[in-house]
Amino acid sequence: MTKDEDWNDEQLLANMSTLITWPVKSRELRSNHFDSTIWNDFRFRSDDIIIATYAKSGTTWTQQIVAQMLFSGDPDLEVAEMSPWLDLRVPPKAVKLPLVEAQTHRRFLKTHLPVDALVYSPKAKYIYIGRDGRDVLWSLYNHYINGNQAMYTALNDTPGRVGPPFRPLPADIRECWRDWMDKDGYPFWPFWENIRSWWRIRELPNLLLIHFNDLKRDMTGEMRRIARFLDIPINKVRWPDIIKYCSFDWMKNNATKSVPMSGAFWDEGAKVFINKGVNGRWMDTLTADDSAQYEARAVSELGLECARWLAGKA
Repeated sequence: MTKDEDWNDEQLLANMSTLITWPVKSRELRSNHFDSTIWNDFRFRSDDIIIATYAKSGTTWTQQIVAQMLFSGDPDLEVAEMSPWLDLRVPPKAVKLPLVEAQTHRRFLKTHLPVDALVYSPKAKYIYIGRDGRDVLWSLYNHYINGNQAMYTALNDTPGRVGPPFRPLPADIRECWRDWMDKDGYPFWPFWENIRSWWRIRELPNLLLIHFNDLKRDMTGEMRRIARFLDIPINKVRWPDIIKYCSFDWMKNNATKSVPMSGAFWDEGAKVFINKGVNGRWMDTLTADDSAQYEARAVSELGLECARWLAGKA
């Protein structure tokens, strides 16, 4: 391709962008976890990749997939260090931003923000992963109930916290479930608005929605779909190894490479972070009425089409 052709393609994209109504940040979200102001100072590059979820929806898995495809299957990649949760306030943005700015490879970062608290760039490509809220909560509970004091100290004592400290979860997961449902995501962050905000912009050309269930059912097919979206050429020779390094068993056995701080926030180590990778654990605890209430709430909050997608039924 000639330089003129490159320029023409860039002009075409620029012209298309002027016809699109892009999301505009309208608020900040700051808490014991978040500092959304970091995005105000983040300098986008034309090939940046942003991986977004509410949380515990396949974020780490998708980061691993993107990393292995970008680097043609490298078992030694320290994905957690390469792909930080940018709007987590630990470490502070004064520490985090220079590290991200210094990266010379194609950057792939993660966020758990809703769209209206994020600086959304037409330059970047975004992947949003959905998962049934019941599975999300069960995974969140495992994540935090096994957290050690170092986790709570980092979240609560790092300077700049806004709002109350993050407290240990109750011993009864049903109590946690009721709080999460009755207080919309408590004690973490609001659930429904996160899903709604990304679903509303699903038609944007630089956003790909995928679902945890689809990754479980057909990982290689979803990997190819992600590669096409990100314009990553598949290395056919390395493809079997790329698939291997993205498997749940490999990630579990090599968890220190994909878990923040190599698992230092969990006394039992990084393998706790990558727990079971299965759905439906809530079925042994929630009653039929509990599930019916959740499903009705999902339709009320999201609309039928989005609720079906989130449940993995679309």
